[in-house]
Amino acid sequence: MGRAGEAWVAAVGHLGGGGGAAADRAADLERRYAEPHRSYHTTTHLEAVLRDSAWLGDQIGLDPDERAIVALAACAHDVVYDAKPGDDERASAQWARHALTTAGLTEDLVQRVEHLVLLTLTHTGDDDAAGAVLLDADLAILAAEPRAYAGYVAAVRAEYAAVTDEQWRTGRTDVLTNLLKQQPLFHTAPAQQKWEEPARRNLDSELQALRTNPRPSR
Repeated sequence: MGRAGEAWVAAVGHLGGGGGAAADRAADLERRYAEPHRSYHTTTHLEAVLRDSAWLGDQIGLDPDERAIVALAACAHDVVYDAKPGDDERASAQWARHALTTAGLTEDLVQRVEHLVLLTLTHTGDDDAAGAVLLDADLAILAAEPRAYAGYVAAVRAEYAAVTDEQWRTGRTDVLTNLLKQQPLFHTAPAQQKWEEPARRNLDSELQALRTNPRPSR
């Protein structure tokens, strides 16, 4: 079992769930993140979100139960990924609900995890500290150094290989514009301090390139 699966099993156990059912779902989780059609939303991305959300949880003082809930939501947030925004997040939330109910978690805990996964539909917060941690960790890649950021963009483009360059440019421009409108982009103070400025530089740079380059790279 890999690190992601271990994180899932540990979080389920912390919250009182059964280990056997958790291990079964962990295997499915790891299989899904390793699907061949994924280029960015892979196990590497999941492990980065787990790492960054754990760091942010430390920074803002989430209690152990909330940290376990964030870990479960991080594991589930892209467990279904077919490059279908909206559908993917809803299907991932449904997967989490089924997996956690099967593992014996209480309904209130299942709802908490499901709620956090669904926050990734819009990446807007609702005064939920755990949700803010998850959303910030999910977008931490936006603050990567320029070469790594370019690799992220290329990987996402590969996941949308079925769309034309024009469709990609239009859709990606909308995504970048909406992200840049968020003031601030990140929800938690530690994330704002660490990632806000480099993320905005990367987003601005990519947006300018899309506006001037008629054929974005795949």
